[in-house]
Amino acid sequence: MYRTSKASKIPVYFLLIVLVCIAIIPFYYVLITTFKLPKDCMEAKWVPFIGFKPTLSNWQLEIGHRWPELSHGLKNSLIIAVSAVLLSIIIGSMAGFSLARFKFYKWSNRGMVVFFLSQRMLPPVVLVIPFLMMFKFFKLVDNPLALIIVNTTFNLPFVVLITRDVFKEIPLEINDAALVDGCSYFKYFWRIALPLASAGLVASSILVFAFTWNEYMFALTLAYRKASTITIQIAGTGNVQGIQFWITSVRGLVAVIPPVIMALFAQRFLVRGLTFGAVKG
Repeated sequence: MYRTSKASKIPVYFLLIVLVCIAIIPFYYVLITTFKLPKDCMEAKWVPFIGFKPTLSNWQLEIGHRWPELSHGLKNSLIIAVSAVLLSIIIGSMAGFSLARFKFYKWSNRGMVVFFLSQRMLPPVVLVIPFLMMFKFFKLVDNPLALIIVNTTFNLPFVVLITRDVFKEIPLEINDAALVDGCSYFKYFWRIALPLASAGLVASSILVFAFTWNEYMFALTLAYRKASTITIQIAGTGNVQGIQFWITSVRGLVAVIPPVIMALFAQRFLVRGLTFGAVKG
């Protein structure tokens, strides 16, 4: 049996270390910035207690005095993200199942798939003004419902395409056996297909949640006070003197926590779902 030497693995380990550093350094910079005074943020000081004296004043200001404002943005972001996930999963899973199990003629399956792909290729900035005029007509500007509709619309293609491939991985024999036993297509979809496609559903949910949580353009256009999200609050730390990097860093870390926790708990489902390996037939 051929065995690779330890020396041949050195370039691989070196590349992995470089990639890990590239991923970690930005978070480390943001983290140490939260403990810096304003004067220290303008200088390249990377090591606490050596390059600068750490302080908790930034966290005390944001968590202590400005928490009602920060929690309002977090609550809106959470409501919008969770609602967009639920709507996208409900609508997208049914569409994905239909594309995987039925053959359409007037509008072919391939044409539908291309249509869903085109929705993700369309630049969102093109639809900002039309969405604003539409929601203004329906009096939904500065309403979380408007952001829920927009994020569901733009993230729905992810769910449809991922679940379509996951449902196609389920052996047809299971489908046929369920129908022979008197199971309707809806019962088969609800009781058999959905549980088997759980990995794809979780992966889709994480993607939709992440994209909705980080969305900024439509939140900036369609919300200004009642429906403002955490991304708007992060971007709003600037003043006449410039960007308050120490405050931006605190809000940025707070905003990162929910998606990271969600991804950690669903990590194994995320890997399986994105590789479309729910069931091997």
